[in-house]
Amino acid sequence: MTRRYDESDVRIRPGKSSRPRTKTRPDHADAESGMVVSVDRGRWGCVLGGDPERPVVTMRARELGRTPIVVGDDVDIVGDLSGKVDTLARIVRVSERRTVLRRTADDTDPYERVVVANAEQLLIVAALADPPPRTGFVERALVAAFVGGLKPILCLTKSDLKDPSEFTAAFADLDVPVVLAGQSEDLTELTATLTNTVTALIGHSGVGKSTLVNRLVPDAHRATGVVSGVGKGRHTSTQSVALPLPGGGWVVDTPGIRSFGLAHISPQDVVAAFSDLADAIENCSRGCTHLGPPADPECALDQLTGDAARRVAAVRLLLEAVRTNDAW
Repeated sequence: MTRRYDESDVRIRPGKSSRPRTKTRPDHADAESGMVVSVDRGRWGCVLGGDPERPVVTMRARELGRTPIVVGDDVDIVGDLSGKVDTLARIVRVSERRTVLRRTADDTDPYERVVVANAEQLLIVAALADPPPRTGFVERALVAAFVGGLKPILCLTKSDLKDPSEFTAAFADLDVPVVLAGQSEDLTELTATLTNTVTALIGHSGVGKSTLVNRLVPDAHRATGVVSGVGKGRHTSTQSVALPLPGGGWVVDTPGIRSFGLAHISPQDVVAAFSDLADAIENCSRGCTHLGPPADPECALDQLTGDAARRVAAVRLLLEAVRTNDAW
């Protein structure tokens, strides 16, 4: 006789939901846009609509997995957007980045780190003395800016201790703006350059970067340190943070570093960042390093003349700095 089954034969595992699984995710149509201004141990500080008066603390939504989120990222946020103490919202989307400042620990490190996203400018802070300026570091920072889509600006502190002309001459043909920010210098020009933009600040430890930030943003209260006896500064900034400028815009203070690895950047990336040189390298042989003779006796860049030829000489200094790992 054939047995007949009824609902009593259905077995449901204890603790397991009988609701069928779905891969449908909410579209979060009500999400509000924001900008990441700080990162700290799995929590992201954001401002809604880019307004520093509307801060919220967020976590990363589960559906984002391990999607990296850094200072400067444009994000969509849902949840409690009141910004009250002990409230927590969720980042549900990360927008495509317009610019990226990347570095590696050194030139052998396979893992690149995104320092800041979506910055329009990179303010490379270097001291003219105590500690003495490191041309190699500035050249590498310039490479990272050009390749990442940021406009580089060279900012010289302690300009009351030494004439800047000799140091800045090396970068003249790259058309990099230079501003002075010594203790006795007026910051009106620099402030005008930074207002209504997002600008990342980068520099060796001890060059006065945190002091400069405190002058630009009086409420920042960034810690400042002294230079050690061996000419290397102490790290006083440990986390990147975006700070609102009084006149509008943001400065992103990044941790002081002692080396700037560029393992993720090729010679082609560097040259391609300059529109007047990018077309010329199409005629170079495969494997050309664009350094010129004797390494590359047939490099197409050697055929350029006038302003472009001067630019080639300046860009080759950048290529040489990358090749020799002159970052310290």
